[in-house]
Amino acid sequence: MEWLRYLVDYGIIALLVVLSIASLAIFIERYLFIRGVKIEEYEDNRKGLEIDLTKRLAIVATIGSNAPYLGLLGTVLGIMFTFYTIGVAGYVDATRIMVGLALALKATAVGLVVAIPSIVFYNYLVRRTKVILLQWDMRHGREGV
Repeated sequence: MEWLRYLVDYGIIALLVVLSIASLAIFIERYLFIRGVKIEEYEDNRKGLEIDLTKRLAIVATIGSNAPYLGLLGTVLGIMFTFYTIGVAGYVDATRIMVGLALALKATAVGLVVAIPSIVFYNYLVRRTKVILLQWDMRHGREGV
């Protein structure tokens, strides 16, 4: 069962770190794209503008919505490992239990640290996208569309 501890410590937390980096990288790329978009380049192509604006937004949303679950998985595995260790040892040591549970909960904390900024990034990008599309509509006399 020692592999379980390594899976939580290195596998799940490493995956969450990679997802965090991916979310941040996509946010930066999308932010720079949206900041530099020129509506006039999409004169008769609103759908093309919308496609270009929303590229990779689903990835950020997916990371934000699933990171807590990955963290929770790490916590459950860590708690399982703690109980397994208690069972193998044959006695209850409160210090070991508390340390094991605290280490298990770090996966949930990391999952939330990844999810919260990702959701903020996603909401910001969606809002900017909507504003640009509304500006395109107003520019082309399509208010209320």
